[in-house]
Amino acid sequence: MSVAATAFTLLATDGEARCGRLETAHGPVETPTFMPVGTAASVKAMLPEMVAATGASTVLANTYHLMLRPGAERVARLGGLHRFMNWPGPILTDSGGFQVMSLAELRTIDETGVAFRSHVDGSRHLLTPERAIAIQHALDADIAMVLDECPRFGSGEGAIAEAMERTVRWAGRCRDAFVARPGYGLFGIVQGGVSPALRAACAEALVAIGFDGYAIGGLAVGEGQARMFEVIAATAPRLPADRPRYLMGVGKPADLVGAVARGVDMFDCVLPTRSGRTGQAFTRYGAINLRNARHADDPRPLDETVACPASTDYSRAYLHHLVRSGEILGAMLLSWHNLAYYQALMAEMRAAIGGGRFAAFAAAFAADQERGDIEPATPAAAADAEREREARSA
Repeated sequence: MSVAATAFTLLATDGEARCGRLETAHGPVETPTFMPVGTAASVKAMLPEMVAATGASTVLANTYHLMLRPGAERVARLGGLHRFMNWPGPILTDSGGFQVMSLAELRTIDETGVAFRSHVDGSRHLLTPERAIAIQHALDADIAMVLDECPRFGSGEGAIAEAMERTVRWAGRCRDAFVARPGYGLFGIVQGGVSPALRAACAEALVAIGFDGYAIGGLAVGEGQARMFEVIAATAPRLPADRPRYLMGVGKPADLVGAVARGVDMFDCVLPTRSGRTGQAFTRYGAINLRNARHADDPRPLDETVACPASTDYSRAYLHHLVRSGEILGAMLLSWHNLAYYQALMAEMRAAIGGGRFAAFAAAFAADQERGDIEPATPAAAADAEREREARSA
């Protein structure tokens, strides 16, 4: 077992739910945590200062996209990814494996690595485990991910087993190539589809190699929430309790709560910002579509329980107008709100775990989501809301 370059302290547990602190070269990460996705060194429609204001401590960037444009070596010459994107906090970089695997006809895979043609300009590249680690080192990522093979959902068990075994072999090569230094860590990725046996074998092999944290990959790809929870519940207990556990590419608010209940510490997903750009907002009472006409005359805030200007200082009517008009400001405000809501949700879970009341929190969360959005404002209620709004701003 390797000595962790990123120190993780488990602060409290409540059932399988955990809260902790991960120390990195660019600051601490309180867990459970949600990492906004800044694929190409930018969280879409958001300034870095806005991202930080939501409560986010860490962002994710992607090796595949950055190696193609602008190039990892160029980023390194310009002072590293933190300076390049003006983000002083921790950064986790995905290895690029998932993106390369999704290219289908543009790539071939063998034991060496993945040969592929760029979706940008058709240029040819070879991404090996060693190259993936070198790119992430050049980017100066606090947390690097091993190169893994993520089979398509629905692949046969033989193909899934082969991909899992290759993932383990590549993980060992990544471990050998990784340059250990204080505050920087390398995470292994557990693959194996929805097979408990394959997941168990992969987890055992990765733990034997030794990593600073462990991710559960290859989920939220079509298996459904119930099956995903089954895989998490079977996999998380096989990972070391003193290392962070990261569920990749997940998900909706209910997915986050359910995964934390099963022992997951870290998450990332494009959903909050992608939804914000298409007019959808996540709130305490479920997801709402700002395109719907029910919001056209509603002067009330989107969700006054979220301490974010986008959530409290703009009316639903105005947001509806921006979305229907295709204004960029609408995408910015809804992305801002969604990220703030996700961070508020994570903070509430950390507090609930620390207070030994996570089960009660999860039950209340589910009840609020089931309740659904507030009723459309009547003319009288709208007038009252507008008066209250004016009084607050006076």
